[in-house]
Amino acid sequence: MTAEMYAEFAVREARGVSPVYERLASAVSRDEVLLGLLAGLPAAKRQPNLLFGVVRLLGGPVEDPAEFHDFAVAHWPEIEAEMRVRITQTNEAGRCAVLLPLLAALPQPLALLEVGASAGLCLYPDRYGYRYGDRAVGTGEPVLTCAATGLTLPVEPPRVVWRAGLDLNPLDVTDPADIGWLDALIWPEHEHRRARLRAAAAVAAADPPLLVRGDLVDDLPALAAQAPAGATLVVFHTSVLHLVPERRRAAFTAMVTGLPGHWIANEGAGVLPYDALPPPPAAGSLHVLALDGRPMAWTRSHGQELNWFS
Repeated sequence: MTAEMYAEFAVREARGVSPVYERLASAVSRDEVLLGLLAGLPAAKRQPNLLFGVVRLLGGPVEDPAEFHDFAVAHWPEIEAEMRVRITQTNEAGRCAVLLPLLAALPQPLALLEVGASAGLCLYPDRYGYRYGDRAVGTGEPVLTCAATGLTLPVEPPRVVWRAGLDLNPLDVTDPADIGWLDALIWPEHEHRRARLRAAAAVAAADPPLLVRGDLVDDLPALAAQAPAGATLVVFHTSVLHLVPERRRAAFTAMVTGLPGHWIANEGAGVLPYDALPPPPAAGSLHVLALDGRPMAWTRSHGQELNWFS
């Protein structure tokens, strides 16, 4: 099971996106020593992004699989301890680029509530700038780039009057240790994402959102009730529900569809059930962007591509 997970990660997630992680994940999938060490962890804690992020956090090498093996074996007690207490919390502001067309089309102003918010960097779609090919939207920094096809792009960013996040372990953008963990989760070659993280963190630090430690089912209604009257509540999440057991996913879906306002989901294909989807535009890992349970577009996980359904 673990070997297959790493082999699939190499092909579906990393290929064409991170040659370093494609090579490393493929090597781990055949490394009986590392697979044996990973077997001592709970199944949910064996994922590639978590292992690779922790090794990077501890200063270990990821470019060369042999050096990675040696470091991981020599430092396994520290690596295992970190993997047991940490979760993947990639906080990619670039995902706002695929959310923007839906957010801008809803009745304004908006009250945003992100489930799995991490440090809350995706709660600022109104503050960032965007570039879709030769089309610019907004004037903020950082500028988020996205290849978009099949839709009419918004003229301006949405208007946000309230922003809040719910997370089992919310992170603080003013804490160097928390930013260090987010940095470690960025794939090695993605220097543009590393710079974007710092710029987005500065935006959030200047006007911190309301971040609440809590469960996506048990604590969502109380936080949603804090949204101001006169604003359209939008509960959204991206790359979160694959970490949630299927039964809790179903409970969350029932909960969120009963709230006032709208629900935007941006999750990997197969994470949420949809009756029918058009053929994907390309190979590799794709997400489905949906509004109120209706699939609208294919997206890439870091917000770099948006393909609207016709």
